[in-house]
Amino acid sequence: MDVIYVEDLEVYAYHGVNQAEKDMGQRFLISLQIFLNLSEAGKSDDLSKTINYAKLCCEVEEEFKRKKYNLIEKSAESLANFILKKYTPVEKVTVKIKKPWAPIGKPLKWVAVEINRCWHTAYISIGSNLGDKKKNIKDAIDIIDSSPYNKVTKVSKLYETKPVGYLNQDNFLNGALEIKTLMEPEDLMEFLLDVEKKLKRERIIKWGPRTIDLDVILYDSLITSKEKIVVPHPRMHERLFVLKPLSDIAPYVIHPILNARIINLTEELEKTQQL
Repeated sequence: MDVIYVEDLEVYAYHGVNQAEKDMGQRFLISLQIFLNLSEAGKSDDLSKTINYAKLCCEVEEEFKRKKYNLIEKSAESLANFILKKYTPVEKVTVKIKKPWAPIGKPLKWVAVEINRCWHTAYISIGSNLGDKKKNIKDAIDIIDSSPYNKVTKVSKLYETKPVGYLNQDNFLNGALEIKTLMEPEDLMEFLLDVEKKLKRERIIKWGPRTIDLDVILYDSLITSKEKIVVPHPRMHERLFVLKPLSDIAPYVIHPILNARIINLTEELEKTQQL
């Protein structure tokens, strides 16, 4: 991947645990590594095909000074999120913040923090069988997309599907989303559970009716099993109502455990299941 470097951009700002740091301010040195594809800019000699680093530096300075934080860790996190959200072509960013005037009572050149952040690709199953199903799904998509840490990049068709497990309920509308996320898997799952709460999901009957149902199906090529989340979803390959919409938006994505494309898993399951 190609990289744009910004080294030691000097900004006077008001971050620090001590009140005097917030009142009087101090120098900070900001370094960035911006990871993106520069091939089009190299071929065309067109500024619009790359990142205008003069504009970038001005906007980074403005964002860095916009709030006062106790920790440079927090200011670095805020800058990384700002750059990834503001500049669409950027896939990954490294932010290093030096604090030359750190008030620790000892001679030093500087203290610094450095963080690496990037967009992750996650696939989410979405479904509803209570109330206005289409509206519930649209509302969930809007909430996800409005988050500062997520953006919805693809939405599948919606399929009417029969209930599984608990049969005495209405048919579902099921779909799938591709999202770009800055959240780690557990944080993403917690976020989706919060979206369900906002849309009045109640967990009364196992596999019972619900206003909205959101599950992380895939997260990059990650394989993990934790208390709050298992990725890939352990039953995704057994559920046509998951695979069918997923194959609309990610047919050639490979299941990291089964080592099979989503479209092939879907076609195989369609031999024995119907929606």
